[in-house]
Amino acid sequence: MTNFRLSFFGKKSRSLVCLLGLLSWFAWSPVVHAAPAKTHVSKSKKSVVITKRRVSHTFVANKHKVAPKIMAVALKPSFGELAGLHGSQDDLNLKSSVALVVDQDTNEVLFRKNDQAVLPIASLTKLMTGLIISEANLPMDDKITVTQDDVDTEKGSSSRLRVGTELSRGELLHLALMSSENRAAHALGRTYPGGLPVFVKLMNSKAQMLGMKDTRYVEPTGLSSLNQSSARDLVKLVDIAHRQPLMRELTTSTGYQVAVGNRMLQFNNTNRLVKNPTWDIGLQKTGYITEAGRCLVMQTKVAGRQLIMVFLDSAGKLTRLADAERVRHWVESTPSASAVLHPSAILSGKVM
Repeated sequence: MTNFRLSFFGKKSRSLVCLLGLLSWFAWSPVVHAAPAKTHVSKSKKSVVITKRRVSHTFVANKHKVAPKIMAVALKPSFGELAGLHGSQDDLNLKSSVALVVDQDTNEVLFRKNDQAVLPIASLTKLMTGLIISEANLPMDDKITVTQDDVDTEKGSSSRLRVGTELSRGELLHLALMSSENRAAHALGRTYPGGLPVFVKLMNSKAQMLGMKDTRYVEPTGLSSLNQSSARDLVKLVDIAHRQPLMRELTTSTGYQVAVGNRMLQFNNTNRLVKNPTWDIGLQKTGYITEAGRCLVMQTKVAGRQLIMVFLDSAGKLTRLADAERVRHWVESTPSASAVLHPSAILSGKVM
C-alpha cells in the first residue's frame, strides 16, 4: 500500500512539474522570441501581457518605418543623380536637374541649369525617329506588322500592341509620338528601307547635320540608356522638328484610336498639358527610364514669345510639368526674363 501511494504521488509530482513547465513556456516564450535582446522580464501574468503588447506594437511600427527605407535603397539612381546634378540649386527652384529655356526667334537663353550635361534622354529619342520617318516620304498607308523583334528586351516594358498587330505606318507614327508607344517606334525603324542598322545610322547622321555634337543614338525607342544628348542639342532637335507640320500635329494630339482586330484601342497623350487650355503648345515629347529620370521638351508660346523648353532628369512623376509651369509663370511675370534671372546667360552667338 505504501509503495502504491509513493508511486501515485510520484506520478502526480511529475505531472505537476510538466504542467508548470508547459505553462511557463506559454507565458515566457512570446516575449523572448519577439524581443530576444530584452533582458528584463516581468513576473506577473498581467505584466507579461503588457510587455507582449508593447513588443508587438514596436515591431509593427518598426516594420512600417523600415520598409520604405529598404525600398528607397533598392531604387537605381539616374545618371544625373550619380553625377551629383540633383544637388544643383536655381532661382526658380526647379526639380529637374537639367533645364534650358530659349527664345526660338531670337536665340536668347532665358534660363539654363546644367545645360551642358550629357544624359540618357529616354523617349525624347522618338522625336528623331519621327523626324526621319516624316522626312523620308514613305507611304503612310503601308501596313506594318508588329513582330517579336519589336518586343522590349531592354527594360521588359509592356505594350498594348500585341505581336501580330497590323497597323499603317501613319498609325504607328502617331502612337510613337503621341503616347510614346515603344513597339510602334521600333517597328518604324525595323521596317525602314535597309532595316534597323540603316535607320539608326540615319538618326546619328541627322544629329551631326544639325550640330548635335553631344548626341548619340543606338536604337529608335529610347529604352536604351546609351541614347544620350544634352539640353543644348535637344533645343536644336525641337526647333527642326517643329518646322514639320506632321510632327507638330502628332505630338500635340490629345488622343487617338486604332482598330486592332475586332477591338478599338484608345491611346492618350503622355503630356497632360496638351489638354490644358492655358497652354499654347506647338510640339512636345515626354520621356522616362530610370537612368534618365523624367524628361520633357516643348515648343510653346508664352507672353507672346515662342519658347523652347527642355527639362531633363526630374525625380518626380509630375515635377517636369510643374517645372514648365514655374518657368511659364516666371516669364509671364518678368518684363525681360532673360535679363533678370540670368543676365550672363544671353548668348552672344547662336544655340541653334
